Amino acid sequence: MTCAAPKNIAGSPTVARSGLARERAKVAHAALADCHLCAHHCGVNRLVGPAGLCHAGAEAHFFLAQTEVTDELELIPTFAVALSGCDLRCDFCITGTESWNARAGTRFSAAGMAVQAKAALANGAKTIMVLGGEPTIHLPAALEFVSLLPETAKLIWKTNAYGAEPARELLAGMFDVWLADYKFGSDDCAQRLAKVPNYTRVVRENLLWANAHSELIVRHLLMPGHLDCCWKPVAEWLAENLSGGKVNLRSGFWPGWKSARHPELRSPVSDDESRRAGQLARDLGLNLIP
Repeated sequence: MTCAAPKNIAGSPTVARSGLARERAKVAHAALADCHLCAHHCGVNRLVGPAGLCHAGAEAHFFLAQTEVTDELELIPTFAVALSGCDLRCDFCITGTESWNARAGTRFSAAGMAVQAKAALANGAKTIMVLGGEPTIHLPAALEFVSLLPETAKLIWKTNAYGAEPARELLAGMFDVWLADYKFGSDDCAQRLAKVPNYTRVVRENLLWANAHSELIVRHLLMPGHLDCCWKPVAEWLAENLSGGKVNLRSGFWPGWKSARHPELRSPVSDDESRRAGQLARDLGLNLIP
């Protein structure tokens, strides 16, 4: 699947993805002066320096750029570019240092990264994935990167799905696949474990939008003690609202970073929880993928 040439945000005739991404990168950069790219809606001026809940400025950094084979089977091998910083503060984050620090790693050069991505494609990578942290907070850099990639490249947007409407408008038609996390089935769990408000409403809105505008794969990381409060409502909502959609239920929780703050997160998922989670998915008819 390759990205069809979409209309631009003004609704003018279609143009190539690269050209449209170049235009939108400028719009996204200007939007940093009053940032509403994610659902926190901080409204800060990131052009003058790091600000907001993500503590990101106008300059993007990255902490990983390499071919990966640990993602969904249909996407690998993928050339993964992980941008530093995030708008969530998940205590169980497996890349905590880099995901919580928008200035970690190396300064991002779209041109330099495009050279690496093209080389990876030539060496057998099937896709190019932009992730984080959370890439939405670095939308100008991500779009500039897209503008330098081949039109035929299959592009993956790996996101926590906490972006806002301004970001969605700029992302429309840019990525072939949205690989989106649906982490919590409870707003209380989202607030307690990731310090994020209004989680359920925002993520569901973004998933429905992504499903209408691209191919969508939803990931859920099963966490110990969160089968009934998180996986069950997530699974039921997916079955009702995204019937037949691709779902990757992951049970390989690792109690790292700041997980010890929460008693239930101090161990891996039990075999019984994993079995019950899989059975629930099958009972609801979810389209599970590896």
